[in-house]
Amino acid sequence: MQAILLSREEVAQRARQLYETSIRQKVEVEENIGKMVIIDIETGDYEVNKNGLCAADYLSEKHPNARLVGFKIGYNVAASFGGGVMERVVK
Repeated sequence: MQAILLSREEVAQRARQLYETSIRQKVEVEENIGKMVIIDIETGDYEVNKNGLCAADYLSEKHPNARLVGFKIGYNVAASFGGGVMERVVK
């Protein structure tokens, strides 16, 4: 399959749409809060793991050259650097 060139914003928008429409209700359960969900934006496949790199490795083996985006389940950001605020989001 030929790769479609997408901007960073388009990649983020596609990932957010997949998360909100088909993934969130499956993964946002108490035992997953604080874990990472990594999403292949082209196939919609995803993997949940405490370690985002492990989840990304699993998806990369399954789909070489996958475009992956990660979210920290239940939080507004995946990581916080330089005094940024990581807040728990309740929906």
